[in-house]
Amino acid sequence: MENDFTPRLRIRHGKREIFDPVRRKFVALTPEEGVRQQLIYFLVTVKKFPPALLQVETALTYNGRSCRADLVAYDHHARPLLIAECKAPEVKITQEVFEQIARYNLTLQVPYLLVTNGLQHFFCGFDVAQNRYRFEEEMPEYGKLEIKHCRRQ
Repeated sequence: MENDFTPRLRIRHGKREIFDPVRRKFVALTPEEGVRQQLIYFLVTVKKFPPALLQVETALTYNGRSCRADLVAYDHHARPLLIAECKAPEVKITQEVFEQIARYNLTLQVPYLLVTNGLQHFFCGFDVAQNRYRFEEEMPEYGKLEIKHCRRQ
């Protein structure tokens, strides 16, 4: 991800906060939130994602349990296109993390998944023909993401 990320920070009531341009407000600066804000910056400035098509902490229900996806990007028809799972830098990206985001995808059925801890980044698309995820070396720009990989066809 890009290194020129310069977040808007402040201290309020003795706690550090970071400005979230998607939610349009300052939020508590946790390690995971720092990674999420760096990802939002990358998606918007480098990969040309429209900020208005991003949603933070999207509520989901899986097997009757409530959960939240860290970041969901939508296409221009308001269909979910990508789920991103952000972990703190000290959290290793393991199979369990991929299983977590795959569970979220059972609800949203997006064609693309992204997992990051700010140090490691994994992007994959769903291959309908093989009924499995395929990891990509690089994530394309927003306009080049193809909805055809989505299971909802």
